[in-house]
Amino acid sequence: MQISVSSTLTLFHDGQFWVGVVEHVEDGELSAARIVFGAEPSDEEVLQFVVKKWESLRFHGNAETKAPKVTKNPKRRMREASKELSRHPVSTKSQQALSEARKERKVAAKAYRAQARREAQAARFSQKQEKKKQKRKGR
Repeated sequence: MQISVSSTLTLFHDGQFWVGVVEHVEDGELSAARIVFGAEPSDEEVLQFVVKKWESLRFHGNAETKAPKVTKNPKRRMREASKELSRHPVSTKSQQALSEARKERKVAAKAYRAQARREAQAARFSQKQEKKKQKRKGR
């Protein structure tokens, strides 16, 4: 059984920051990660990121995709590489995976805030009750 793995790092300027989007395809499953670099990274900085921090990336989403055919002809590979450079930098599926992950984090954070708010309200209520009991006992 042969496992097909492919990763692509795309850098682009989103108007404010330099952002990298990593598209990782493993056995036809696409997942994506977004990295904000801030200022324009040099080639050395990108290489250092790939070498040191690649393992810590958190990939989001599992979309089905077709694995690209690997050609052995070097001229064809050059044409395909130049075509990839001229196309829109980030695929729609990776954008969808990132937005889904963002929505999931948003829902989880909302639930966490609601739980914290309920706990604080319960603590205030029990404190008021205790204070009432103390007043009633004359202390």
